[in-house]
Amino acid sequence: MNAPATASKESQYLGFGPAQLRQVVAYTGLAVLLFWAARFIPTGTALHTSDFQVAGAPGERVLEVCDPSNPQFLPVVAVRSPVSLTLAPPARPLVAEEPARLTARLATAAGKPLAPVDLLVAHTQRLHLMIVDPAVGDYHHVHPTPGKVPGEWNFELTPRASGTYRIFGDFMPAATARGLYTSADFKVEAAGGVAGSPAPRVAVEPNDTVEAEGLRFVLTTLDGRPIRAATEARLVFTVERLDGAPVALAPVMDAYAHLVAFDDERMGFAHLHPDQADLRELPDPVKPRLTFRITIPNPGRYVIWSQVDADGAERFAPFWFDVVP
Repeated sequence: MNAPATASKESQYLGFGPAQLRQVVAYTGLAVLLFWAARFIPTGTALHTSDFQVAGAPGERVLEVCDPSNPQFLPVVAVRSPVSLTLAPPARPLVAEEPARLTARLATAAGKPLAPVDLLVAHTQRLHLMIVDPAVGDYHHVHPTPGKVPGEWNFELTPRASGTYRIFGDFMPAATARGLYTSADFKVEAAGGVAGSPAPRVAVEPNDTVEAEGLRFVLTTLDGRPIRAATEARLVFTVERLDGAPVALAPVMDAYAHLVAFDDERMGFAHLHPDQADLRELPDPVKPRLTFRITIPNPGRYVIWSQVDADGAERFAPFWFDVVP
C-alpha cells in the first residue's frame, strides 16, 4: 500500500500526476522508436558509415570525419583517408597555359565508387576540388560534374605553372553527413611541352593587402595579433574599390566570400566560410566586411586564398602569413 502512495508523491513533486507521467513515457518511447526507424529509411546511397572507417597500420594516422562547423587546418597528406582520389591518365600530357579536361575517381578503401547519390550537397556542390601548384601561387577551386561511370567526376583546368600540382577533395558522404577529405597529385609540363623542373621556389613575404583589377582586398586578425598555433583565430576580410565606389558583391557557393588556407608545403588545407551565413543580410556596399574562424595546429608559413564574386566576376587574392608557436 505504501508503494503507490510513494510514486504518487514523486509524480506530484515532479509537477505532474500519474496520467501525465504515462504520457511522457509514451512520447519518449515513440521518439526513440522514430529515431531508430529514421536510420533505416533509404537515402539513395548504398554506402554505410562503416565504409568510411579504416584501420591504420601501427603508427599510421587515419583521417576522421570532420565537423564543418568547427573549421580547422587538416593534415590531409600526412594521414590516411578512408576515400581515395585518383586521376585517370589524360589523353595527352598536361602543359602550362593550356586548357585540359581531367577525370577524377573517388572510391572508398574497399573500392566502392562515390557517385552523386553518395554525396550530400554542401555549399551548393557535391564535390569541391582545391588545386594548387608547387609554389601555392596558382590556385583553382573547381566543381566536377559526374561522369558516365559511377565514381568518376569530370572537370576542366588551365594550369598556369609547371611541376607537381596537388588536388584536395572536400565532400560530405550521405552516410555520415560529416565533412571528409582526400588528396592526389598530377604533373604539368612547362609551356611549350618542355619537360623539366619548375622555377626555383621564392619565399613570399607576409601580406595583408592585395590590390588587383581596381579592388583592394584586406585580410587581418580581429585583434591585430599574429595567429598562434593550436589557438582559434578570428579573421576579418574586407573588399573595396580603389575609386571608393560601391562593390557589387554577389554570393558564391552560398556565401559572400570563401577562404581556403594552405601550408607552404601543401600538407593540408582549411576551407573556411564566413560567420555571416544569412545571405539576406547584405554586406556594406562600399566596404563589405566578413569574419571567419580558423584553428591551425602547427607554426609555420601559410597562405589563405580568398574567393569572391565582385563586379560580376570571380576574383581570387592570396594572403601569406606566419603562424607563431
